[in-house]
Amino acid sequence: MTTPPPGPPPIIPASAFAGLTIAAIALSTNTPRPDASAAAVLAYLGEHAAQARLAAFLTVAAAVPLAIWTATVYQRMRALGSTAPGSTIALIGGTLASAMTALCGLVGWAGAGLGDDPGATAVAGLQRDLAFATGGPGYVMFFGLLIAGVSVPMLLLGIRRPLAIFGLVLALAAELSTAVLLTLDAAPTLPIARFGGLVWLILVSLLLPAHRPARLGRATAMAGVA
Repeated sequence: MTTPPPGPPPIIPASAFAGLTIAAIALSTNTPRPDASAAAVLAYLGEHAAQARLAAFLTVAAAVPLAIWTATVYQRMRALGSTAPGSTIALIGGTLASAMTALCGLVGWAGAGLGDDPGATAVAGLQRDLAFATGGPGYVMFFGLLIAGVSVPMLLLGIRRPLAIFGLVLALAAELSTAVLLTLDAAPTLPIARFGGLVWLILVSLLLPAHRPARLGRATAMAGVA
């Protein structure tokens, strides 16, 4: 069977995604908490409309390199011999995480103009909830699937096992973050998975081999790893 090409260097889209994400978060540090009143959200948007629009633009832009990274690493995992569900789970998780990122940015962009309408309090509350749900637990949950879908095959193939274990810990935190929809006490899992995931993304981009090492050939053929 012909081995698929490994694709372009994943560090390029990984760096772009990390840079755009960090820039967007830096512009959003003063955004009201998810449990803030709709009036507080409206007041913030009225005072920081341009900043909110720029953060939304950067968030939407970050979705593109994440999708590219996902496709690139999926192809690379196939080149390494991953043929069962693991790499496909990564592809699905990364695609949905990218979609959630774009949706969060678009919701933020739409909400940036609400500050001009003093009667839009109810809409501001809805915008607050949608932006948090999509950019918080929605994104992180699927990002966790991406991390797990790459880490499990790495672990089974014996590739960078400490990094694979780190990824599985982050993936667990990412899936636990869905509890934030029930209680904000679970909110600390969001930055653990988000920022830890960025570090993991960069490390995988640098350390994941482009081709299957010869020593793995027989084991992969016999095991049909995920």
